[in-house]
Amino acid sequence: MLFEVWAPERELVTLQLAGRTLAMERDPSRTGWWMLGAEAAEGDHYGYSLDGGPVLPDPRSRRQPAGPDGLSAVLSADAYEWRTDWPGRGLPGAVLYELHIGTYTHEGTFDAAARRLEHLVSLGVTHVELMPVCPFPGRHGWGYEGVSLWAVHEPYGGPEGLKRFVDAAHALGIGVVLDVVHNHLGPSGNYLPAFGPYFTDTHHTPWGSAVNLDAPGSDEVRAYLLGSALAWLRDYRLDGLRLDAVHALADNRALTFLEELSEATDTLAAELGRPLFLIAESDLCDPRTTTPRAAGGLGLHAQWNDDFHHALHTALTGESQGYYGDFARAPLAAVAKTLARVFFHDGTYSTFRGRTHGRPVHRTSTPAHRFLGYAQTHDQVGNRALGDRLSATLSPGLLACAATLVLTGPFTPMLFMGEEWGARTPWQFFTEHTDPELAAAVSNGRRREFGQHGWSEQEIPDPQSPATRERSCLDWSEPEHGPHARLLGWYRELIALRRTQPDLVDADLAAVKVAFDEEARWLAFRRGDLRIAVNLGRDVAEIPLNGRDTHVLAAWEQVRPPGDDGALSLPPESCVVLADS
Repeated sequence: MLFEVWAPERELVTLQLAGRTLAMERDPSRTGWWMLGAEAAEGDHYGYSLDGGPVLPDPRSRRQPAGPDGLSAVLSADAYEWRTDWPGRGLPGAVLYELHIGTYTHEGTFDAAARRLEHLVSLGVTHVELMPVCPFPGRHGWGYEGVSLWAVHEPYGGPEGLKRFVDAAHALGIGVVLDVVHNHLGPSGNYLPAFGPYFTDTHHTPWGSAVNLDAPGSDEVRAYLLGSALAWLRDYRLDGLRLDAVHALADNRALTFLEELSEATDTLAAELGRPLFLIAESDLCDPRTTTPRAAGGLGLHAQWNDDFHHALHTALTGESQGYYGDFARAPLAAVAKTLARVFFHDGTYSTFRGRTHGRPVHRTSTPAHRFLGYAQTHDQVGNRALGDRLSATLSPGLLACAATLVLTGPFTPMLFMGEEWGARTPWQFFTEHTDPELAAAVSNGRRREFGQHGWSEQEIPDPQSPATRERSCLDWSEPEHGPHARLLGWYRELIALRRTQPDLVDADLAAVKVAFDEEARWLAFRRGDLRIAVNLGRDVAEIPLNGRDTHVLAAWEQVRPPGDDGALSLPPESCVVLADS
């Protein structure tokens, strides 16, 4: 077996393999690389010593059986025998479901999550989007402080567990997307700086020194990230990647890392003969993120649309703090604008940023499925002080309205696990740092942050407490009872409509027509021959649809089609989907 490691600033590198110490040699064809061929068996532990220092895990480790601080283990990429011949499943027409392995079930493993996949089949989703699964300290955490970007968190089930989960999902016709983090690594267990210039002080980020994408040595750093991304898609047969906070990737090179990744992904898709896609998280409101490379864009295949979320959230809750402020001035108008034009900030002034922000989307040439629409995400729930979901404060009727706007709107819908039945369990910020100083800093920092915004520090859940994670696990007894079962039925009905009504997956943004009444709190929009209306108010809304020859396809409350005057009487806090006859 060939062992290779990049350590350009070291004079001596030794391989520690299954109790043996072996001197490595410089690779004459690659600057900074060290190599050695040695016999090794599956599962053998190994690591690298740099200039006589402690033995460190392999930066390209495929398995970390003892966590990010332990030795690496030899793992064959092709040892798993796949059961499903998977043709792939692309993004157009998709319904995504964001899922955190550690709290989707109380067991918190891939195998336990796989046993709940039938629920997603009956719901009608097409893809699960897994939150990060790279190794991180302790057993439980969100995953965004992961290290060892080629490995899989062992408490979840390790590499074999992830492959079993993907295989099970594919057998049921469900694609799998993985959230990956390239903009920073966790502070604990991050040994990359010992090997080479993986980070640079040329740029600074909220997490400290930036990942080195454009300073000296950045060629190898980019190759490291590209190799990791392609390995997830190839070796684990994933269908796509969600790229965390790409706006935080400081990169001033002419050919950006994101363009390289886009091109490499498209090339791999052609080689494998199945569709692959990249979904960006970006707060830039810049359509160039998803504009094809040939047209001067970055070539990513889709991006989250937080502007739609913010507009919808303010319309539903009335909240106006922080970045919600601009949307809360006229929330129905904000929802209407995002439904028709994608971004609210498309060259408008952002009071939260104190400057003009964003750029308009070209509606006639940009497919609607390139943008993900959602009412809740791990960010928008978990970064709240108490991790409270919309279901903690909204009526079932308003939750149904939120579902209707997400699932019949023009964007690719994404749900956050449990929202489909109005889960009452919160989803809070939790960690299990093994470093006592870091653990205390995280707990105290979280309380201090929200204390500055008017919360009592005693109210803020301690991220390090096991109870915080336990509270965040889904309660699988809920979907079978009362209002939970009714809301779940509504989600299923709306997703089923997406399969039977081509207008609901039409990619033409320019065809979306929206009307609203801010004071009466209703909004209606048209998708081809379909008309969708929601009433967020507490009174019956009289909505001038100007369509007498329509019939009801689905309704939250009993409602009649428009009368001879073309007006629809829609009960309070309810919604309806109508079709032209």
